Amino acid sequence: MNDLDLASELADLADDISLARFTAQDFTVETKPDLTPVTECDRAVEQAIMARIEQERPDDSVLGEEFGSHGQSPRRWIIDPIDGTKNFVRGVPVWATLISLYDGETPLLGMVSAPALGRRWWAERGKGAFASVLGAPAKRISVSEVDRLADASLSYASLSGWKELGAFDGFLELCESLWRTRGYGDFYSYMLLAEGAVDLACEPELALYDMGALVPIVLEAGGTFTNTAGVPGPFGGNAVASNSRLHEAALDLLGRVEPKEIS
Repeated sequence: MNDLDLASELADLADDISLARFTAQDFTVETKPDLTPVTECDRAVEQAIMARIEQERPDDSVLGEEFGSHGQSPRRWIIDPIDGTKNFVRGVPVWATLISLYDGETPLLGMVSAPALGRRWWAERGKGAFASVLGAPAKRISVSEVDRLADASLSYASLSGWKELGAFDGFLELCESLWRTRGYGDFYSYMLLAEGAVDLACEPELALYDMGALVPIVLEAGGTFTNTAGVPGPFGGNAVASNSRLHEAALDLLGRVEPKEIS
């Protein structure tokens, strides 16, 4: 089994667990030390994925949101069992399992599965980005060709984080320069970007497991993914993603601010 087939199998495994629990709304919710919610479903999905990786790729390491890091191999699977847990617990269908594989800091593949939306996105290094709706045949996706901020659409997650980052004025200036802004949030902003439905997506504070699967999909769709200081990839503490044509202008308006360190 190749890596992409394994990632697809892991996504199927996650969907089987998470969608049934989301539909039934029969789970308990706890608050983690960082004050974010977690359900037993988050943990069950991550445990199931970790067990399957251990079976199929015992030499690879794993980083998961709920159970941390396991193994020392530079080939590392990065897992967010349910991205959008706040949506999940309120019955909002915008949540997904994020699965990626990296060799050191090089993204090899990304898989985003949103079963309550009936959608899945994936990409493998050098092979393009794809999406499937309700199990239909895969369709190759690409970013938009919008090249002026005045014609562009931005998807974002919240306002409060930009204040905490010290970039609130820059974020408002960016928003005011655009044609349209909408708060689709979480993974969905970046998948809409990869599909060409929006032109920019950004969030002021993110962890590696929030971004790992997004990066290869955005890049293979023709986009650019950095942090607010312009450092490429998912290792910089936050995200600015674009169709590439608008990236430098967006960073300039945001002020190219350094992200906060995440403990």
